[in-house]
Amino acid sequence: MALYLLYESASGYALFNAHGLDEIGQNTEAVRNSVADLNRFGKVVQLTAFHPFESALDALNQCNSVSEGLMTDELRSFLELNLPKVKEGKKPKFSLGLAEPKLGSNVLEATKIPCQSNEFVLELLRGVRLHFDKFIKDLKTGDLEKAQLGLGHSYSRAKVKFNVNRVDNMVIQAIFLLDTLDKDVNSFSMRVREWYSWHFPELAKIVHDNYLYARVAKFIEDKAKLAEDKILELTEIVGDEDKAKEIVEAAKASMGQDLSPIDLINVHQFAQRVMELSDYRRKLYDYLVTKMNDIAPNLASLIGEVVGARLISHAGSLTNLAKCPSSTLQILGAEKALFRALKTKGNTPKYGLIFHSSFIGRASARNKGRMARYLANKCSIASRIDCFAENGTTAFGEKLREQVEERLDFYDKGVAPRKNIDVMKAAIESAQGKDAEMETEEVPTEKKSKKKKSKAAATEDGDAMAVDEPAVVTNGEADDAKSEKKKKDKRKIDSDVEEQEHAKGVDAEDGAAKKKKKKKSKSEDGEDLQADGDAKKKKKKKSKSEE
Repeated sequence: MALYLLYESASGYALFNAHGLDEIGQNTEAVRNSVADLNRFGKVVQLTAFHPFESALDALNQCNSVSEGLMTDELRSFLELNLPKVKEGKKPKFSLGLAEPKLGSNVLEATKIPCQSNEFVLELLRGVRLHFDKFIKDLKTGDLEKAQLGLGHSYSRAKVKFNVNRVDNMVIQAIFLLDTLDKDVNSFSMRVREWYSWHFPELAKIVHDNYLYARVAKFIEDKAKLAEDKILELTEIVGDEDKAKEIVEAAKASMGQDLSPIDLINVHQFAQRVMELSDYRRKLYDYLVTKMNDIAPNLASLIGEVVGARLISHAGSLTNLAKCPSSTLQILGAEKALFRALKTKGNTPKYGLIFHSSFIGRASARNKGRMARYLANKCSIASRIDCFAENGTTAFGEKLREQVEERLDFYDKGVAPRKNIDVMKAAIESAQGKDAEMETEEVPTEKKSKKKKSKAAATEDGDAMAVDEPAVVTNGEADDAKSEKKKKDKRKIDSDVEEQEHAKGVDAEDGAAKKKKKKKSKSEDGEDLQADGDAKKKKKKKSKSEE
């Protein structure tokens, strides 16, 4: 059986004929050894046809199609033109070797050409790639490398492109940085407390908040210079006049040691850096909230921005999270505990990252697992809506949140929650209502003013023409006529219904009378039969006594 090889290069499609393989035998090691030698390899593999690409854009489109396993019209025409024709009802006497198995299955479905992709074919294609510039005579030295470099850059650029409005990568980076900043700010705040406590140890007991402590330490610097005239400024920082007075009194009787001016400058600068980090952390959180509302509004409104961002970052992207089933989403972040439980045959974890949701914390201890499973189900629905919906809306997330609240009430109080289909219908209606409101808000005001002017002009013209024209029914009169007509129709319907009910009642009375007559006749017949039976019994007794 003849073997043809399809090689997709950066410059075009090439078709090779591999002959004499039956004699050599399909041994991958023998082929691997003969690939390096062009004289030996050229006797086995020969060029049959070559189809160059028209432009760099055409090369990029063909490369994308091949990588996705799709056969383009250009590739199909190239194969049908250069390969032997496959007759219907007969088995082909050749096969096509490919590097991509998905492309081979697509070619087989479309053209009925048998394809194969194995180690032997891959070794042959490796040899073709190695000596490709020797097979194509028109290619100059360096042309193939330039084509490969340009195609590689354009292919990578096309794969990296993303939508600016829905960038889940920004959310992933923001949540990573937010977690890092939380750790850093906490450790730096403790360092400020420990460092400044050598000079003013009593301040740590008065001011408990880390950010506020750094501000106060930066303001005071040297406790010996703190006097009662700075109580107003301290009150603005602390927010409480009594606490400011307490700080001033504690500074007068402080047990801390004195620091040199250089040490105080260092403490002051470090406190300033901690404050800047805290301010940046607050801005980063606001940025994360806005990004989550743009990318995954339903997931954010259901479970919160931070937990939703952690789920997206752990899954890798919003698309990956949408592809996860709810059972996988439930234990995202608890993979170590899951595999440890599977290895030791212990109890598997009930929740992962969604444990940080307020719903799990509010549930009782015996209902936490059920609540986690239910919440993971709703998060899966919300992430799929966010990923594949065209218009961003929070209607579905809000309704799903209400459903989770109802499920909490069901566990605590036994109140039956609504069904999924009812909740989804309500969410769709609210989303459509919001879209309608947005459309009405976008209508410009100039059109309204023009309409008002045209109406006023129309009324003036109507007053002027009222003398000449005959009487015309106004909108109000037409509405009155319509309402009267509706009332008449309703009266007719009511009268018909009453007549039908009356007829039904008459029929029912007649039926009851007939039933009574039947019962009476049956009772009379029964009495007659009983009398006849008694008479017969008496005659029998008399005959017996006579005998």
